[in-house]
Amino acid sequence: MTRTALLLAAVCLGGCSLEPPAGDAQGPALYETCTPCHGADGAGMQTYGAPAIAGLPEWYVRAQLEKFQSGARGAHRDDVQGLRMRGMARSLNHDGDVEAVAAFVAAMPATVPAATLQGDAAHGRELYATCVQCHGERATGDEARGAPPLAGQSDWYLVAQLGSFQRGLRGTSPLDASGATMRPMTLGLDEAGMRDLAAHIRTLGGP
Repeated sequence: MTRTALLLAAVCLGGCSLEPPAGDAQGPALYETCTPCHGADGAGMQTYGAPAIAGLPEWYVRAQLEKFQSGARGAHRDDVQGLRMRGMARSLNHDGDVEAVAAFVAAMPATVPAATLQGDAAHGRELYATCVQCHGERATGDEARGAPPLAGQSDWYLVAQLGSFQRGLRGTSPLDASGATMRPMTLGLDEAGMRDLAAHIRTLGGP
């Protein structure tokens, strides 16, 4: 009998039950608290300022949940959506909770949000030249730089977050090093420029 066969036999003698890791089992149950805002499919809801999260990289989801928990993000008194999200993140207070949710969200099929804004994609492409170093030419992100993928995200959310960085609702906490690098990139943008950037990013598709 081969080594593999012996291992399989041992598993069966133990009950023939290949249980999933604890995180896999916890993820769906923990995510139920996210569905009122992000939706069962993770497509997000503009009404609540909740972005599309389905299919985001596990490392990014985990990092953002940890930022909300620590106050690196969502602690500004004027960041209504961030404050709401911080409370939800802090409810993930058992070992493995954050990892389980991040893994579950990352495994969800990515959605394709509909356009909600008008913008000049050609001008947005010019503006995006300053974003390429961190987010990549196709806006697929860069884990080493802490830069998330932007392609496939809702245009309204992209504009909202650019505004949050610009107004100091994000990227001003001493605990948020990656956010601090993002904030200066927004200071020269006006509302039209933000919409143009979002329009260009929409042309890059998604995951």
